[in-house]
Amino acid sequence: MRVVVDLNRCQSYGQCVFAAPEVFRFRGAESLEYDHVPDAASDAGVRRAALACPEQAIVLDSATEEIPLPPKAHR
Repeated sequence: MRVVVDLNRCQSYGQCVFAAPEVFRFRGAESLEYDHVPDAASDAGVRRAALACPEQAIVLDSATEEIPLPPKAHR
């Protein structure tokens, strides 16, 4: 699972830190840090964190591999 936090929407309420402290943490007073691709053991906590976010700033993506771009058409 990939995790993306919209830091423009995040208001540092810290609900994600309480739900999944192994993935989300504060650096300093209000600067959120997080693991972009946490291990599978953290999936339940990450999902709880996304649901608990009052600003809905956490987006989860279940894809674990990058999708290759199609080849460019030759002219």
